[in-house]
Amino acid sequence: MADARAVVGGLWRNRTDLFVAVGVIAVVMMMIIPLPAVLLDVLMTVNLVLSLLIILMVLYTRHALEFSVFPTLLLVTTVFGLALNVSSTRLILAKGSRFDGRLIRAFGTFVVGSKGLEGYVIGIIIFIIIIAVQFIVITKGATRVAEVAARFTLDALPGKQMAIEAEYNSGLITEEEATRRKNDLQREADFYGAMDGASKFISGSVKVGILITVVNIIGGMVVGMTIHGESWQTALDTYVSLTIGDGLVTQLPALLISTATGIIVTRAVSDSSFGKDITKQFSAQSRPYIIAGGFLVMLSFLPGFPWYVLIPMGALIGALGFSLARRRAAEEEKTKGREAADREKAAPAEISPVVPLDPLSLEIGYGLIPLVDKEQGAELLDRITRIRRESALELGLVVPRIRIIDNMRLEPAEYSFKIRGVEVGRGRIKMGHFLAIRPGKEAGELPGEPTKDPAFGLAAVWIAEADREKAERMGCTVVDPPSIIATHLTEILKRHAAEVLGRQEVQSILDTLKTDYPAVIEEVRKTLSTGEIQKVLQGLLAERVSVRNMVVILETLADYAGVTKDSAFLVEKVRQALGRQISLQYCDEAKTLRVLTIEPALEKRIIDSRVETGRGVAAALEPALHRRWITALSNAVRAVQEQGYHEVVLCSEAARPLVKASSAREIPHLAVLSSLEVAGDITVESLGEIRVEG
Repeated sequence: MADARAVVGGLWRNRTDLFVAVGVIAVVMMMIIPLPAVLLDVLMTVNLVLSLLIILMVLYTRHALEFSVFPTLLLVTTVFGLALNVSSTRLILAKGSRFDGRLIRAFGTFVVGSKGLEGYVIGIIIFIIIIAVQFIVITKGATRVAEVAARFTLDALPGKQMAIEAEYNSGLITEEEATRRKNDLQREADFYGAMDGASKFISGSVKVGILITVVNIIGGMVVGMTIHGESWQTALDTYVSLTIGDGLVTQLPALLISTATGIIVTRAVSDSSFGKDITKQFSAQSRPYIIAGGFLVMLSFLPGFPWYVLIPMGALIGALGFSLARRRAAEEEKTKGREAADREKAAPAEISPVVPLDPLSLEIGYGLIPLVDKEQGAELLDRITRIRRESALELGLVVPRIRIIDNMRLEPAEYSFKIRGVEVGRGRIKMGHFLAIRPGKEAGELPGEPTKDPAFGLAAVWIAEADREKAERMGCTVVDPPSIIATHLTEILKRHAAEVLGRQEVQSILDTLKTDYPAVIEEVRKTLSTGEIQKVLQGLLAERVSVRNMVVILETLADYAGVTKDSAFLVEKVRQALGRQISLQYCDEAKTLRVLTIEPALEKRIIDSRVETGRGVAAALEPALHRRWITALSNAVRAVQEQGYHEVVLCSEAARPLVKASSAREIPHLAVLSSLEVAGDITVESLGEIRVEG
């Protein structure tokens, strides 16, 4: 049964397409093939009804895209009207006084309302007025509105698309919703662009209508007097009357369609039809009706004014105003009552809900909009998607969607990264240029604007595209604008991963693992809360330790949580369980780990200075000793960097968190490992010992 319905539906759709195709061809052929008067009456009636249906559909349409076929329909109806004009002209000139088209004769006599010379003059004046209203007022205005609407729609398209991408990246809408919205935006731009051109059809149709009318009168007089042998008075009576009727019967549908064109291009986006909008907006205020009614009553007392019209109308409008005022007052009372009831049901603390800040956001100046504009490639959006995927693989942290915002308070070429509304990084992009990062001083010869790499603070130069090859030959790393922002984002995610991980993200991780590892989750949740697990994971991420191996982390926490819930102690035990993973981060291909060690006496002094703070353990060295310690450490790290090795310090388990805490501000990238974190098959090579004089 369902298959049968599908077949019938397919045949019906195919027949509809066939009917439309045949209809369009028939409209064009009407200009060539003579039509009988009866068929002409039928087609003219169809034209009148079709134009009436079009304007009614426009009035009941809530959004222009609901009637997206209108521009094409406008062309077809215009050609249809012109074809009827040509066919009626052929019949009028061929038959003259014997023309039996009822509709044209009705419009030529009944609509005009008079016969003889008076009727001709009235008919011509009505025809001229209709043409003037249609051409000068409606068509010209609609054409201008369509042109402006098309221009502004196209100008606003990139910003609207960026807003949709930002909502999608922030997780407010799904991919399907984002795709649908972008398709609607594109269709809206195409619609107004099509309307800009389609409105010219009506303008041309009006001009042709004037030409056809003049040709009909002159040609009819010539044909009537020379070919049909009629007197000039008979020819005048016949052809002027029929021409006026023909002009009125064809221009009336054109007037309806041009009015529909003006309505559809001036209608803003609304949730209801034109009639409902009129009712709602005209009933929103009562005072204008009261004032207007009073004005009409006052006007009735002036000499010569029709008081019998003004007083009843003024009273009626005033009564309508008072009725609207009473209705509005009643609605306000109901609203106040509902609000009072809601307040009673609400919580005792009357605090408005606060919208949470975005976990991650990228704010850009308007000059950087092309980087996220789909029409111009939107390379940055693709890079951000890849960065989120790579962060999940490298750090084990599922980065939330990054909300992209156009911030007018930023300079046009600036961008800013924020974590929960707090800025953590800022940079400047010179569009159309490349950033050449100098490994040494060789790039000083490059022409361009000196700057610093926003991600790592390295010396760099903004160069033109023409100098890109030269910079690469000099050994510079040349980066395009999307890569600059993407690299900066990657570094910020690594540096601030601990801030990105919240309790909700931890709970999501636990819920996901519970399916495959229910025993592990159950055991660890018996002793540790979500917040306590979060602190351990944040401690690992703060030192760029991947938490992807979550099962090992949770099993270690389950082993030691019964001993203590101190997060610093648990972090160290988890690091030891992940020892191979951590140490391999800094090894070369031969599994050789090159490290700096600390003089035993200095290490003991660091351990002895241990103090507990609200933010964890810290080394409370004497100020003078702390300065010497940081100076010696910085010099050693600089020497290791010059040799091309990772800056790694190896010390005891007790000293490791203290060494890291004491150097975190001055040398944030320093990796500090304990001897228990180094796997047995890894070769350790010492590059030097850090010692302090005195």
